[in-house]
Amino acid sequence: MIPIIISLIAGILIGWAIQRLRAQDQLLKLREEFDRETATRRHELAESEKRLLQRENNLDRKVELLDHKTENVAKKEVGVIEREKELHKLHGELDTLKHRSQVELQRQAGLTGEQAKALLLQRTEEEARDDAGALTHRILDDAKTNADREARRMISIAVERCAASHIQTATSCTVTLQSEDMKGRIIGREGRNIRSFEAATGVNVVIDDTPLVVALSGFDPVRREVARQTLERLIADGRINPARIEEEAGKVREELEASIVKSGEEAVFRLGIPKVHPELIKLLGRLKFRHSFAQNVLDHSIEVATLEGMLAAEIGLSQPLAKRVGLFHDIGKAVDHDVEGSHAAIGAELLRKYGEPEEVYQGVASHHHEAEPVTIYGILASAADAISASRPGARSESMELYLQRLEKLETVANNFAGVEKSYALQAGREIRVFVEPSRINDTEAMILARNISRKVEQELQYPGQIKVTVIRETRCVEYAK
Repeated sequence: MIPIIISLIAGILIGWAIQRLRAQDQLLKLREEFDRETATRRHELAESEKRLLQRENNLDRKVELLDHKTENVAKKEVGVIEREKELHKLHGELDTLKHRSQVELQRQAGLTGEQAKALLLQRTEEEARDDAGALTHRILDDAKTNADREARRMISIAVERCAASHIQTATSCTVTLQSEDMKGRIIGREGRNIRSFEAATGVNVVIDDTPLVVALSGFDPVRREVARQTLERLIADGRINPARIEEEAGKVREELEASIVKSGEEAVFRLGIPKVHPELIKLLGRLKFRHSFAQNVLDHSIEVATLEGMLAAEIGLSQPLAKRVGLFHDIGKAVDHDVEGSHAAIGAELLRKYGEPEEVYQGVASHHHEAEPVTIYGILASAADAISASRPGARSESMELYLQRLEKLETVANNFAGVEKSYALQAGREIRVFVEPSRINDTEAMILARNISRKVEQELQYPGQIKVTVIRETRCVEYAK
């Protein structure tokens, strides 16, 4: 029994010893971990102390620098105060000297200050009156010298630009339909076809109760011709949709450009005029679609060239040169709706640009007496122009003033930055402006519409109101192969 007890006690003692060793080992590990954490904390505290010390040093340097600047400012402030005192002292001395000089001047002249001022004003008034009289006399002399010439020029401009009535064919044409159902196809679903057609051609389509007829209205004859041929082809083909309209309008426009060049070449060949710049030939061809008082401008130009050549031959001048001036005398009308200025000045500048002789562009510039004639060819052009216009049946009244208002409406819109093209529609009651989407965003488009409407209000006179529509669109095209 005793040995068993002894062995139990020994086991207990051994277990207690083992537990004590484990506890000592655990305590040792905890102590080592505590030492490591303590060392880390001490290192962090040392680093923090180092940074704080560095910041304190920096603050000390900044304080010293601030004190130094404050001292400099104080010194400068003292200097400014001293200079202000000196300036006040100088002002006082200047006032004293000024008063003494005035007293001495009054004593020497025997006049008071008010008397001297009145005398000076009287002399100045007399000199101004003399100068004004001389200027008035010179202006009156110049007016008397130029009165007759200015009166003739102003009357000629008024007669050319104004007409009491108009001719329907000057701004519209009609296209005959095969059936009344075709009107619906031209309009399209929700009007998309007619809107695409007007946008592609710049011409207003008028569909009314007139049977089997659609009217095309637009002041630009080239656009109107493009619209007429495009609509006739679409009707003959039967396929009418926005994509087809744009495609056909592009083809007609290309063919019409070729026809314009051909018309210009025929006019030059008919008169026997050599070496004409291709751009001038193209501009001559465009005159075929323009009318002045219902007289075709290209036919009128050919007639003026023939007449001027005859007049030049009668007085012994160069007949080919005279024909050249006569043919080109109205060439400015081909672009006068795109460029500001009279057609004579525009035409002269174009001829000078494309290398025509000085006699030619000087004659064109002076054929309406807007410039002094340098050579006699300008006088001959004016005479031939009057003969061609005044012969019986040559001209009738037209709506020149109305056309100029529509042209001016488009010019006003085109002068704004970011505008790609613009079309005046609805007899001038609406203008549609197409902008470049890369340059004008949606917000700027709204501002642009407002600015255009204000500009139109300032520069144009018109009945009723004009609707300004700014169109901004982005087209993305891809091809499936």
